[in-house]
Amino acid sequence: MSGTEPLLDVSGLTKRFTDSHGFADRLRRTPPPVLTALDDVDISVAPGETLGVVGESGSGKSTLARCIMRLHEPDEGSVTFDGTDVLAAGVPELRALRRSIQMVYQDPYSSLSPRIRIGSAVAEPALVHGLIEKGEEDDYAVELLERVGIRRESAQRYPHEFSGGQRQRIAVARSLAVKPRLLIADEAVSALDVSIQAQLLSLLEDVRRDLGLTMIFISHQLSVISRLADRVAIMYMGRVVETGATADVFADPRHPYTQMLLEAHPRLDGTRVRKPRYAGETPSPYDLPSGCRFHPRCPLAEDVCSKVDPPVLEVASSRGGHESACHVMPRLPAEDEPGAPT
Repeated sequence: MSGTEPLLDVSGLTKRFTDSHGFADRLRRTPPPVLTALDDVDISVAPGETLGVVGESGSGKSTLARCIMRLHEPDEGSVTFDGTDVLAAGVPELRALRRSIQMVYQDPYSSLSPRIRIGSAVAEPALVHGLIEKGEEDDYAVELLERVGIRRESAQRYPHEFSGGQRQRIAVARSLAVKPRLLIADEAVSALDVSIQAQLLSLLEDVRRDLGLTMIFISHQLSVISRLADRVAIMYMGRVVETGATADVFADPRHPYTQMLLEAHPRLDGTRVRKPRYAGETPSPYDLPSGCRFHPRCPLAEDVCSKVDPPVLEVASSRGGHESACHVMPRLPAEDEPGAPT
């Protein structure tokens, strides 16, 4: 996608949350604990591209999505969508932006109101944004529901009458109602059975192709990302540690954390999963390690890793654009070259 102006550009995005503390702490005037959810995050997404965002729970994936939508207000950084400064947008501009950027959330059981028939739930956003006139809701809802595999006679039913997979299809239909340009799916299939996941992924692939959508797909499931994403961004403790074409990153990971995720990932082809060489627990986001945040768990860590934040370095790859924030791995040979790490 090089040479194409990004539809979405995120630069230096930082978000901290200040926790409340108890009465005794206030008497002692102890500063409240601060959780760093995002720290200097850079990502971009080209028109028509799907970017996968991967990381363990607590890595900042969902916070990133909510900051892009301005459901959270970032502390620092910029978000630009199609040339518009999202963080500087006033109420009218933000309303238009939220029509262009839609989200599909993780939980299909709580993202739909139990009191509203699904036809009305799907058509309401289009009515609010003036895309349809009063009286056109039924036909519009039926068209969208049929696109995602829900029969027209189901439009008058309530959410509790559907399975989890069907509810997530309805949520996709609702997000498409306002004709967005960017769709953010935040763990949209993780709550579903594997067979239902496959069906929903096929639906999202079809929707992306037919409507020319740009997507950000957030997941901790590497198999899902490898199927759906053109490029991938690996997040750890609020930082993006590796980016590149999905095939390049998964075939030749150039950050120890990416390698750890791949080694721990279960395989379905019968091959043995190599036991991960990484030890220890994820550090507390209230007390981040100095230097590289992954160094306490990393078997390749050198003295510099505990002292200096690693720069983002370009890694040689077939498609280009492969980058890693690591002092060690980018300078090591690729896995198929002599001297590669084992």
